[in-house]
Amino acid sequence: MINQIKHKKKLYAIIIRSKYRKKKGINFFTNNQASQQLGYMNHKKNYIIKPHLHNKREFRVKTMSEVIIVFKGILRIDFYDNKKKYLFSKKIYANDIITLLDGGHGFKVLKDVEMFEIKQGPYNKNKDKKKFVEVNDNKIKIR
Repeated sequence: MINQIKHKKKLYAIIIRSKYRKKKGINFFTNNQASQQLGYMNHKKNYIIKPHLHNKREFRVKTMSEVIIVFKGILRIDFYDNKKKYLFSKKIYANDIITLLDGGHGFKVLKDVEMFEIKQGPYNKNKDKKKFVEVNDNKIKIR
């Protein structure tokens, strides 16, 4: 139900499949050092999460990450290393979630998609992305 996407011991992404469920409690998929945290919570009726504020603090984000939540459809994710070399592809389906943590990636919609994208901000389109040529469809390797 949880797929860690790794290349040369580096964690590129984590896919949480739609059927993932834990009986109770809190389970984080990312480690404490990740610049964006992703977790799952399952609590019974009347459980209280204490009111709280988040402390303002400054920290440096070295790698942008993003979370994709697919509500409908099929999305292919093509993974690339940091030198823009194509590695392999994965498919995610309705109600799957993926957090992209490292390397490059591209997407192809295989069946009409509705999805959310969540990432750090503020976003600067001139500084935050390097676009490059996508892999040819005849070289796709689905893992």
